[in-house]
Amino acid sequence: MKLIKKTLLAGLGLILIFIIYLLFNTLNFKSTQLKYEPVTAFKINRASIENFSKAIKIKTVSPENDIDFDSLQFRNFETFLMETYPLVDSLLEKKTFNSFSFLYKWAGSDPSLKPIVLMAHLDVVPVIEENLPDWKHPPFGGDIINDTIWGRGTIDDKVGVIGIMESLELLLKEGFKPTRSMYISFGHDEEIGGENGAESIAQYLKEENVEAEFVLDEGGSIVQHMIPDIDKDVALIGIAEKGFISLELSVKMEGGHSSMPEKETAIDVLSKAVIKLKQNPFPAIISPPIDGFIQNLGPEMPFLNRLVFANKSIFESVITGIYEKSASGNALVRTTTAPTIFNSGVKDNVIPQSASATINFRIIPGETVATVTERVKALINDDRILIKKGDFISEPSKVSSTSSFGYTTLQKTISEIYPEALVAPYLVLGGTDSRHLNDISDNIYRFSAIKLNKGNIKSFHGLNERLPVSDFENSIRFYYQIIKNSATK
Repeated sequence: MKLIKKTLLAGLGLILIFIIYLLFNTLNFKSTQLKYEPVTAFKINRASIENFSKAIKIKTVSPENDIDFDSLQFRNFETFLMETYPLVDSLLEKKTFNSFSFLYKWAGSDPSLKPIVLMAHLDVVPVIEENLPDWKHPPFGGDIINDTIWGRGTIDDKVGVIGIMESLELLLKEGFKPTRSMYISFGHDEEIGGENGAESIAQYLKEENVEAEFVLDEGGSIVQHMIPDIDKDVALIGIAEKGFISLELSVKMEGGHSSMPEKETAIDVLSKAVIKLKQNPFPAIISPPIDGFIQNLGPEMPFLNRLVFANKSIFESVITGIYEKSASGNALVRTTTAPTIFNSGVKDNVIPQSASATINFRIIPGETVATVTERVKALINDDRILIKKGDFISEPSKVSSTSSFGYTTLQKTISEIYPEALVAPYLVLGGTDSRHLNDISDNIYRFSAIKLNKGNIKSFHGLNERLPVSDFENSIRFYYQIIKNSATK
C-alpha cells in the first residue's frame, strides 16, 4: 500500500514539475515585436494614381507560347516609364537585358557599403478569354472605381514597379543623395520563370562582382484576418521560398479492345502509382521560416496557443497537425504532391497502350530536387513506370537571416508605415524572380506593402484583380522610406 502511495505521489510530482515547466516556458514566451515611431504619411498626387492606371492598361502579358509574345506592348511600357519618370531615366544608369528587362543603378557616395537590390516584374499572367464576362471591370482597363484600381497587375506586380518608380522620381526631385548604392531590377518574364529577365540580370551582377547587402522582391504581404486567433494585420516577410519540380510518369503496355481487358492496363498501373504518392505524403516539418513565424506570432496569441507554441519541442506533432488541416497550412509544413495533368486514351472502347501523368512538387527548405525524385522512385517502386523530370526545375531557396541589416530595416520600415501591424518571417509557397539572385546576396526578402484578405487574395492570377488606392499610395511611401532607411547608412 505504501509503495502504491509513494508511486502515486511521485507521479503527481512529475506531473506538477511538467506543468511548471510548461508554464515557465509560456510566461517567458514574450513578444518580439519592435516599436518604431510612425512616419507622417505624405500626400500622394492624383497624377501618381493615374500613372498606375496607365501602367495597367499596357498588356505586358507573358504567354505560355513564345509565338504569342507581344513585343510591342513591352516596348510601349518602356516608353511609358521613360516619359513618366524623366529624372529616373536621365539620372540613373540603365542597362537593358534581352530587349525588355531593365537594371537601374543609383550610385551612392560610399562605395565601401554593399548595395541593395529592389526587384519587381513588368509582366502579368494572361486573362482567360472565356472568363472575360466574369470580370466586373475590363482586366486591362485600369479603371479607378470607389477608391479601387481594377486590372491585371494591380497586385502582381505592377504595384511594385510603379511604387518603386514613383518613390525614385520623388526622391530625385527632392535632391536625395544616397550613401549606399542601389540597383533596381525589372524582369519581363517572371511569370514564365525569369530566364531571360532576372536570370540574365543576376548573371551580369555576378560578373560585376556585386555583393548585395540585401535583396527585396515581391512575395510576402500584409494579411488581414487570415491567421487564426490574431485580430491585427500581420506583415509577412518571406525569408525563403519553396522549390519546384514536375515529374512525368509514363507507362506503355499492350492495349486492346475494351471488351477483353487484361488484369492490368497502362491506366491501372499509372493510377496505382499516383494513389501511392497521394497516400504517402512527404513528412511534415517545422522549417526555419515557420519556426520564425511561430516565435514572432505565438506570443501575440491567446494563452492556450502560447502554451503550445512556447513548448514547440513537446507539441511539434500537435502544431504540424494544426497546419495540416488547411491546404495553405499544409503547404507550409511539407513538400506538397499535386497531380496536375493526366493523358491517356482516345476512344471509349479502346484500351490505350500508354498513359502519362504529371505530378507537381513544391519543395520545402531542407529537401532538394534529388531527395524528392528519389523518394518518388522508391514509393512507386515499379520498373514499368518511366519517371522524367520537367523542363523547369528550381531548388528551394536558402533561408535568409532575421537578424541582418536588411531584415531589421525592412521590419522598421513596415512598422513606420503600418504601426499597428505585427511583423513575422514567412515561407513563400510560390516562386519569385529573387531566386535567381542567390549568388548575389545571402539576405533575400520578399514583401509587398499591400493588404491581402479572404476577399481579394484569389484575385491575382484570377478574376477581378484589384487594389485599393490606399494600398498603392502606401506602396509608394514604403519604397520611399526603405530607400531612405537603407541607403543612408
